[in-house]
Amino acid sequence: MKFDMHCHTKEGSLDGKVPIEEFIALLKEKGYGGMLVSDHNSYDGYRSWKRNAGKEAIRDFVVLKGIEYDTIDAGHILVIMPEDVHLRILELRGLPVKLLIDIVHRGGGILGPAHPCGEKYLSITNTRKYRNCLAVMDQFDFLEGFNACESRESNERARELALRFHKPVFGGSDAHKADCVGMGATEFSGDIASESELIALIREKGREACRCGGEYYGGTTKERIGRANDILVQSFWFYNHLGSMYHFYRRHAEVKKLCAGAK
Repeated sequence: MKFDMHCHTKEGSLDGKVPIEEFIALLKEKGYGGMLVSDHNSYDGYRSWKRNAGKEAIRDFVVLKGIEYDTIDAGHILVIMPEDVHLRILELRGLPVKLLIDIVHRGGGILGPAHPCGEKYLSITNTRKYRNCLAVMDQFDFLEGFNACESRESNERARELALRFHKPVFGGSDAHKADCVGMGATEFSGDIASESELIALIREKGREACRCGGEYYGGTTKERIGRANDILVQSFWFYNHLGSMYHFYRRHAEVKKLCAGAK
């Protein structure tokens, strides 16, 4: 089965331009069997699909619930939880990556760095957490090995990292616009109809579970604005920390709930 494993929808991401039903239609036209909805710190795109057309679409196209979580210290992390697990804390950006790993694994989910060798602050190898790489990388379940919006060098380094740590590699478009949809792909070695089946496949087969690839997209913001992108990247540090501070009390309350439930 072929999936686009990094998808941003209009309903779930502030910078997403493609409504989820249009996203599905475009992927089906290109021969895809499914997608991972991975909006920024939000399940709203997936909720929109479930609310409006989910029961019909699932007959011939699989929509998986995921999230691209903004950690405070390790960039963007793709998270996939079992379909019956709903954790509010995953929509409250700003957790440190080691706590995120613990929460996701305790809930039966899997996670891995998005574009691990990409932009500063957004990607784990360009964050302070990478100084303690060995303490974190071996706890991930996969890495994103192909991202259509990254450079060839970035993707090559990501696959080298996955090989070093013996991790499966996902591929996705990271599409925010219609002309990028489906430019990155993951081919899975088994049939997948739910998040739980995907999680089981990754845990059982590891690197043999999937392979990734695709085409490179040339219409990203960084391509269009050139050197000004450096300013945009630097501003992300402030955006991330302000967002983390804003959600601090709600995030703390959710952590307390989780700790109480684990006793």
